[in-house]
Amino acid sequence: MELKLINEQGEETASLSASDTLFGREFNEALVHQVVTAYQANARGGNRAQKDRSAVAKSTRKPWRQKGTGRARAGMASSPLWRGGGKIFPSSPEENFSHKVNKKMYRAGMRSILSELARQGRISVVETITLESPKTKALAQKIKGMGLDNVLIITDALDENLYLSARNLPHVMVMESKSADPVSLVSFAKVLMTRNAVKQFEEWLS
Repeated sequence: MELKLINEQGEETASLSASDTLFGREFNEALVHQVVTAYQANARGGNRAQKDRSAVAKSTRKPWRQKGTGRARAGMASSPLWRGGGKIFPSSPEENFSHKVNKKMYRAGMRSILSELARQGRISVVETITLESPKTKALAQKIKGMGLDNVLIITDALDENLYLSARNLPHVMVMESKSADPVSLVSFAKVLMTRNAVKQFEEWLS
């Protein structure tokens, strides 16, 4: 697979020969869906909680006598049938949302995503991308000069100036190759990698 190698003006200067094992696989939609769903589910905190009828702050006194009022029988105001009553099956903070994905499946899913991005021409490679100081405006101008927007920048080693400059840009994210995840890869229109980041991906996923 040949990846497009660009300069800081966004011009294609050459092509980079990359591993077909990583960038030339067929797209497995079912596997990618499973990997993305599992990654999002495993990120859930599971800290939501609801109250059952024993936890609702209501009196346990019988609202009215059992017979003779013409109304339906009622035992207490915390009944789930009443407005403001407890939930029948409340959500618990201990609820586990995690999905298990085998390491081989996860890596195969990542390879499938990268292959599809390369097939669609959404991956570009640059020799290196750095900034002399943490300036958001400087990074915005550099990205615009490359003709990119809504871009995920993946580097071999995290540059602090680059990371700090991207924090206030709503459609730009900077991460190391070892931190790349399936959700980030599919969320951005373009992916910009450094040459060394491509090598690290090949070592990790090939």
